Amino acid sequence: MDEVSEEVSEEDNRFGDYAPQELLAETETTRTWLAKQASVGRMVLVEELKCAADGEAFIADVRAKAGVEHPLVGSIYEASMEEGRCHYAHELLPGETLETRAKHGEKIRAQRFVHILRRVAEANIYHESHGNATAPLDLDAIHVDNHGVIRLKNLVIAGDRLPDHSLRDVLRLGEALQPVLDQHHPGATRCLTLLAWMRGEEVAKPLKWTQIRDYCEQIEQQLTAPSAVVAPPTAAIRPEKKSGYVWVVAILFVAVIAGVFLFPKKKKKRVVSAAPMPGWVAVQAGSHDTPDGMKIETGDFMLAACEVTIGDYAGFLETLDILTEEGGQSAFDHPEQPKTKTSHAPDDWENLYRAAKVGGEWGGRDINIHSPVVGVDWWDAFAYAKWKKSYLPTQEQWLGALMSGAKVPSQIPISDLLPVNDETADRTTNGLLGMAGSVSEWTGEPRPSPSNPLGEPLWVIIGGSYLNPGKGALTREWLEDRMTRRPDLGFRIGKDKE
Repeated sequence: MDEVSEEVSEEDNRFGDYAPQELLAETETTRTWLAKQASVGRMVLVEELKCAADGEAFIADVRAKAGVEHPLVGSIYEASMEEGRCHYAHELLPGETLETRAKHGEKIRAQRFVHILRRVAEANIYHESHGNATAPLDLDAIHVDNHGVIRLKNLVIAGDRLPDHSLRDVLRLGEALQPVLDQHHPGATRCLTLLAWMRGEEVAKPLKWTQIRDYCEQIEQQLTAPSAVVAPPTAAIRPEKKSGYVWVVAILFVAVIAGVFLFPKKKKKRVVSAAPMPGWVAVQAGSHDTPDGMKIETGDFMLAACEVTIGDYAGFLETLDILTEEGGQSAFDHPEQPKTKTSHAPDDWENLYRAAKVGGEWGGRDINIHSPVVGVDWWDAFAYAKWKKSYLPTQEQWLGALMSGAKVPSQIPISDLLPVNDETADRTTNGLLGMAGSVSEWTGEPRPSPSNPLGEPLWVIIGGSYLNPGKGALTREWLEDRMTRRPDLGFRIGKDKE
């Protein structure tokens, strides 16, 4: 390693703008360097190809990786094939890999465990929907830092995605994740059952990534805000079983959890102080640069300074209750809203609102009625905006407002799930709060992903959240399903300039 240190200090060993600092790993074909990008002073990873003769295939893989636009997946910065040297620079992901944590004997409790697994599932659903071929997924590709930020190594490779890529990775993780789980705290049995199903045990076939995501969401909700008797994690979608074993496990879940919560602890009520709510921010018509290096044009409009709060949304639901008595419960529904959707109440609304009214805890975090509402889907956000005689901002409007108030949006501090107030550092110079963190937000219209500009337009979720900080205010995600609900997903509204 001393010899390597001497070599990397030489100017001739630079990779263009990247100065190697340390050789981290070496295979038969590549070397992985920790390097410093001189122009911006950030640390990155550089993958160097040993044999330039293999450069064409190497660059093909890099191009495939560079097409990924997902907040959970590591970014590619630059690739070069000059003077017989071939390399590419990519993001140095935060935290440690699950493989490293497992080697250190670290165990992860159930609530955090299923959150990590859900995020992994969401990234792989993205790869499936975009037809991305991927290298095998192991624990060394999953990074988690001490603040719970989850990022995945970019495993995309050139070529078409094969039908068995998802099955391969589901089986591998079902086996590899079990030793990482802390089996001595509530929720562990549910997680073990889920991992067994991923391996194909007690079910007709291993689970799909969409099923894994949905199961994780159910378990997260149960562990976040349990009721007196919690339904088993398969209440909504249960795979075809091989035997009755799973029912025995499910019954045990109910019995154990019911016993735990027969005598809930009483919590002291907290006084929720009145807070002046920020109003609207005027955005002037103009041209703005986007994170993709494109130009967008927006007209004059107004954007709410903060996300819709729990208190705001409660007023909307009260109006709907009155309209329901008069048969007008669908007055604000979108014309295309599915007939199966009959309520605009957010996920876990009773517990969320109860905690907010007294300044209590929800999901392990202090909240009040001025905290952003979460657990809403696109149809809920649309209906609320219509009730307020406003609309959901488009991606272009959201970004235009951001760029108007932040010269360097990536430097806006990322906030936790915080009540709206004048003290948060997550703000722009034009008065917008929570653009980098707090909760991610629905936008009003579908757009194609920059990684596939000719592809089908998808619904855009924008901005980082307390569960997925991603790239802060520059975080974006493209979804097909407008029914998606998450404990870190809310919205803000816009309106025409008065």
